[in-house]
Amino acid sequence: MERFKYLDHPSDVGIYAYGKTKKELFENAAFGMFSLMADLDGVEDKLSFKVTVKGDDFESLLVNWLNELIFHEDSKKVLLKDFKIEKIMNNRLEAEVSGEKIDLKRHSIYRPIKAATYNQLQIELDRAKIIFDV
Repeated sequence: MERFKYLDHPSDVGIYAYGKTKKELFENAAFGMFSLMADLDGVEDKLSFKVTVKGDDFESLLVNWLNELIFHEDSKKVLLKDFKIEKIMNNRLEAEVSGEKIDLKRHSIYRPIKAATYNQLQIELDRAKIIFDV
């Protein structure tokens, strides 16, 4: 099963993320989002940290998860490529993420992403549609 697919959008960027489980769906959404930001092939697992987010439902949990990762990318200047969700419930997610500091000599950066949005957000059994503000 493919992890994600790019989605054409007139003013922003988006993806369809896929997964057989909610964990896999959320992990692949994060991987797809970072793939919109940069070429992840050269990113190594040099640092890792825990991330915990809350939401009122799966939709807000997904948006909060992705926006928390954007916060870490922006504040810590890191590219993340491995996402291991340890627990996921209706209102809470716990994960370990890994990647490395951005090195402009080694990493190809495509575009910054400002936020995951609720615009056209859809979560189905094995697929999520997510639009990002750029």
